[in-house]
Parts: sequence; structure tokens; C-alpha cells
Amino acid sequence: MSEVYRYSVPKHFYGKRRRKFRKMRILAGKNALFLNSCFNYRSQRSARLAFQRFFQLPFDLKRMDASIVRMDKPNEFLNRAVNEAVETLQSLHQLERQVEQAANLIEECLCAGNKLLVCGNGGSAADASHFATEFVVRFMRERPAYPAICLAGDGGLLSAVGNDYGFEELFARQVAAFGLPGDVLVCLTTSGKSRNIERALQEAKSRKVKTISFLGRDGGSTIGMADVDLLVRGNLTSRIQEAHQLLLHVLCEIVEVRLIEKKHGQKTLG
Repeated sequence: MSEVYRYSVPKHFYGKRRRKFRKMRILAGKNALFLNSCFNYRSQRSARLAFQRFFQLPFDLKRMDASIVRMDKPNEFLNRAVNEAVETLQSLHQLERQVEQAANLIEECLCAGNKLLVCGNGGSAADASHFATEFVVRFMRERPAYPAICLAGDGGLLSAVGNDYGFEELFARQVAAFGLPGDVLVCLTTSGKSRNIERALQEAKSRKVKTISFLGRDGGSTIGMADVDLLVRGNLTSRIQEAHQLLLHVLCEIVEVRLIEKKHGQKTLG
């Protein structure tokens, strides 16, 4: 009989201690599977069961794919996502007062010649950049540019702060550098548990910078730290982020209309 040697598991799997398992000998023949030095079973069935018991790895991947990894139809994913999104977005009606307060803070800040500082982690960092861009460029109407800085946008600065002071100081250090009384810090966190967001809010408070927090779930340890909390109650990060994006766009539209009207009012009076 010819013999073939190979690792008893794929080469990329070395276990918790990154240790290669002993080789197993495979002899020609349907029921002649042996595990060299580890097992001495003379049937393919018993060897497979022993291997599953000791290493908890499925031997029959095709059977696993058919019975365990069952994929729903694409329209089921779509329908579920739409229903969840509708439910989450409808809950935003409860935030009318908070949206008004946040819009007032941003309007007062920009009209006084101050600036917005915006921060978040991961997907919320992308939302922070999006929000800042809408003010520097425009949202829907032609108008003057307004100062807004995304604190998650400078890779060199972020890596320097993280390396020298730690990830918790990522945004607080920038608030200390750029924040002035009358500015507004806008923070986004879907969990409410981001320590670097907490530190940024603490630093803003010490510098008399007004604050707005976009939160998710129960608000975590961040709730109550900002001047205005926009809390989206839910358990799915994706749906919370979508709700945050809608709220950000609503604020952009409200503030943009107000700024344009004030500009036209001043021209009329002049």
C-alpha cells in the first residue's frame, strides 16, 4: 500500500498555543484511516468521531454547510432591515426637543464666529467627517462656508496622540488644542461607552466648549455628560448609525436654513 502523510488539521490552524499537531498516516483503502501516535482506530468512522471529540472540528464540511450555515433569501434580509429601520426612525419623534436644542447651539456657535469640533470612532468617525463636510462646503443650498473640524481625520495626529498619550486621549488632546469658549463639540458613539469620547467631553467642559452627544442603546456611561443628548434607543449598531445619520442631516438642514435667513435678513436691514 502507498502511504500519504499530512497534518491532522489544516496548516493554518495551530491551536491556542500555535503548536502543530502530530501527523496522521493515511493508507490506501476506504476504511483504513489511522492517526499516527495519537489514535489507533481502524475504521474511518471511529477516527472521525474521536477527532471531533478531541479537537471539536467538523470533519464533514459539506454536511456542516448544508445543516448549520443556512443562508436566508436576500429579500428576507432586506425586509428585516427595512422593518427595523422604520421602527428605529419612528422612535426619533421623541427627540424633537433635543433636536431643537442642538440646532440652537450650533446656530449660535456659527453666528458668533466660532467653530464645530466633531468626533467619533469607526463608523461614527465617518459620520463625524460627513457632518463637518456639510458645514465647510454646503448641505443643500448655496451659502458661505462655516468652520467645522473632524477630529478623526488626521492620521499623523491620531497616531502621535495614541502613541504618546494613549487611545483614551485621542480627542481630548485635540479639544485642548482647538477648543475655545463658544465652540461646540459634537460626539458620536453608538454604545455610549467609548472612553475617548468621555475624555473629550470632560476636556470640553473644562474649556467652556458646548457639547452635543449622539448616543445609542441606553447611553452607557456617556449619557448626561453633554449639554444635549440625542439618544437612539436600540440594540443594533447598524440601525443606530442610520438614525444618527438622519439626525445629522436634519440638523444640517435646520441650521443651514436659519443661517441663510439670517444672512438675507442682515442684507435687507443693511
